[in-house]
Amino acid sequence: MSDWIWILWCVLGLTLIVAEVFTSGFVLLWFGIAALVAAFASLIGVDSLALQFLVFASVSTGLTVASRTIFVNYFTRQKPGEELRMGMEALPGKIGTVVSSSKGALNEGAVKVLGSTWTAYPALGESPLEAGERVRIESIEGASIYVRRIDESSDWRQKSITE
Repeated sequence: MSDWIWILWCVLGLTLIVAEVFTSGFVLLWFGIAALVAAFASLIGVDSLALQFLVFASVSTGLTVASRTIFVNYFTRQKPGEELRMGMEALPGKIGTVVSSSKGALNEGAVKVLGSTWTAYPALGESPLEAGERVRIESIEGASIYVRRIDESSDWRQKSITE
């Protein structure tokens, strides 16, 4: 039986790798690779099942820890020491387009930002919003955003056209 244990490790590894396709956690891949490494260890002559399991556990732990570091450092736009902002917390500073002009006593309008439409109000000192204007989100209160117009003369596309 010990001569064929590497086949069981291979089946486990391939099953975990295929199962990764159907999950969203991106963890099973590392366990699948670790199982294939344990299969290789068994194939080259490591007969102790405990030692094979130790190889499996150490490789899967190492890959999981390394992937966390890789994903945080290279696949997020997070600067060192900066807290990762997600959802509504990430909106201040983003650019949007006014899709519905201001109306009513509070100058309520609508702004589309990152594919979502938000109830928007002009920031303190701003005139009512007009459809088509580009705005920057200043702050969020509840489910509403407060915006300020962008100075179109500072747009990088305009500079590259005139220069």
